[in-house]
Amino acid sequence: MIFKKDNLRLGLILGLVAPIVSLFIYYLVKFYPTFSLKDFFYFLRTNKSQITAISVPCLVLNIALFTIYINSHRDSTAKGIFAATIVYAILALVFKFV
Repeated sequence: MIFKKDNLRLGLILGLVAPIVSLFIYYLVKFYPTFSLKDFFYFLRTNKSQITAISVPCLVLNIALFTIYINSHRDSTAKGIFAATIVYAILALVFKFV
């Protein structure tokens, strides 16, 4: 199975896709009945204080993936997940203060 590989590229892909999936799940759980997806992104753009509050739960899946790959001694994949997590965290800070 592809998830059993120890590959930096796989880690980067997983680390970049997981927060997007988490953001969509967060939207469905918290905002779906009230806001459309377009309204949700407008809400994020206009309420920058909410970016941190939303980015933290979205990175939880990366933390779980990182833990799974570290505990299974697939360190290259874990490095990719960690690198993508850092990129997302920096982007969240940039969007919050710009």
